[in-house]
Amino acid sequence: MTLNQWIRSPKGYVTAALSACLLFASLGSGEAKGIGNAIAAVGLAVLADLVLRRLTRKKPVPPDGAAITGLIIALVLSTTASWAVTAVTAVLAIGSKHFLTYKNKPVFNPAAFGLLLSIILFGTGQSWWGAFGDLPAWTVIVLLAGGYAVTDRVNKYPQVFAFFGTYFVLLLLMGLNGTGDAADALRPPFINAALFFGLFMLTDPPTSPAKPKEQVVFGVVAAGAGALVYALFGGLMYLFIGLLLGNLYHWRKARLKVTGVRKENPSFGKTGKGTLGER
Repeated sequence: MTLNQWIRSPKGYVTAALSACLLFASLGSGEAKGIGNAIAAVGLAVLADLVLRRLTRKKPVPPDGAAITGLIIALVLSTTASWAVTAVTAVLAIGSKHFLTYKNKPVFNPAAFGLLLSIILFGTGQSWWGAFGDLPAWTVIVLLAGGYAVTDRVNKYPQVFAFFGTYFVLLLLMGLNGTGDAADALRPPFINAALFFGLFMLTDPPTSPAKPKEQVVFGVVAAGAGALVYALFGGLMYLFIGLLLGNLYHWRKARLKVTGVRKENPSFGKTGKGTLGER
């Protein structure tokens, strides 16, 4: 693949959009530490991906997916987190990509899995500074422009609209009913976090469905579970938990599909052809 072809690929679009967020957020906040954390996270994520791919004897591929995971983690974790914690979080995320798999694909969104572990293990703060939560409201336009380019390139409109529609309607209803702190989720910086999450994390092709109908269900499951967790417990883990539950739904659906095909055709998969793991 040439550089021009890579730039036009889904990973090229995501990398460009996240790099723009990194630069814009750093300039807007006047804080350079986030860039240092991003370099550490991307560097260790790429190294871990190369090492684990070799240890597990997988086919060598460019580690651009690992770089994207590192960028997302650096843009979500607070810039007050040390570079070491940010880098270790990225390594944990890449570990899940290689060891929690089904048919050679990761079951869970690596960045969401690593960030959830980071909260549990290190108690890290998450500012979602890459979503411009602390910057003027007009900067959301930059976020939406990048998210639109990515969503369009990976063909995830049904999933994104289903997620945001379900998420905001549920939180609005809970806010009107005075349930928990649901109303706060509709204000910055929480709403910025939700936009970044829905546009750049939920749309991860390997861990979400491709068919429009399944995308809608996936988006509703992720949004419903996340909103419910937020209403019941608050905190900062609700978006990650919602996405990981959506990943579990997608994995379960894929397993049932394979099981059904095998019952109808016992020779399915024995020749190495026609499996869900093919790319």
